[in-house]
Amino acid sequence: MSYLLSPSLLAADFGNLERDIKLINKSEADWLHLDIMDGVFVPNLSFGIPVLEHIAKISTKPLDVHLMIVEPDKYISKLSKMGVYMYNVHYEACTHLHRVVQKIKSAGMKAAVTINPATSVFLLEDILEDLDMVLLMSVNPGYGGQKFIPNVLNKTAQLKEMILRKQLNTLIQVDGGVNDKTAKQLLDHGADVLVAGSYIFDADDPSTVISQLKSL
Repeated sequence: MSYLLSPSLLAADFGNLERDIKLINKSEADWLHLDIMDGVFVPNLSFGIPVLEHIAKISTKPLDVHLMIVEPDKYISKLSKMGVYMYNVHYEACTHLHRVVQKIKSAGMKAAVTINPATSVFLLEDILEDLDMVLLMSVNPGYGGQKFIPNVLNKTAQLKEMILRKQLNTLIQVDGGVNDKTAKQLLDHGADVLVAGSYIFDADDPSTVISQLKSL
């Protein structure tokens, strides 16, 4: 089954970040997923712009940046200059979502919107045609290694139906608790892009795990 895999660097060894980025460079992964957290929108901090600049210089994979922060539109220009491919903001963090999406596209990046586990996919009805991707969180955002929330399977199927009904090419990405079992279920329900963190980086051989996920 053909789909895109975006390993989450949040689960990497931050003491050997360059090593782990180069591992992803050599792997069958399609993108590199980067979670930016501010400790305000979510109860955790990850890494900020200076670290992201360093990552951008090393990674050869398209950068899939997920901003779990308040006022995510502040960094559109900076991330565009870094060559970021996918700029992903939370529905819950954007009062003027359409304006933010248009600013992202005007800066030359792909525009994505994330919704939290308790947010309905139907709230995206009026913005869906403007989006390159929707990210469905299958855990509560802020921490890696959480248990998969099964209801995201229903949400994935609902969102896929909306996309097909509107005859759009919008991708569905899912992040949280992705492993070999949940990945297969998500793909069967219509997911196009999967984010996996702990399942990849906690493995003895992350490259082999990536190959196994890509062969589903």
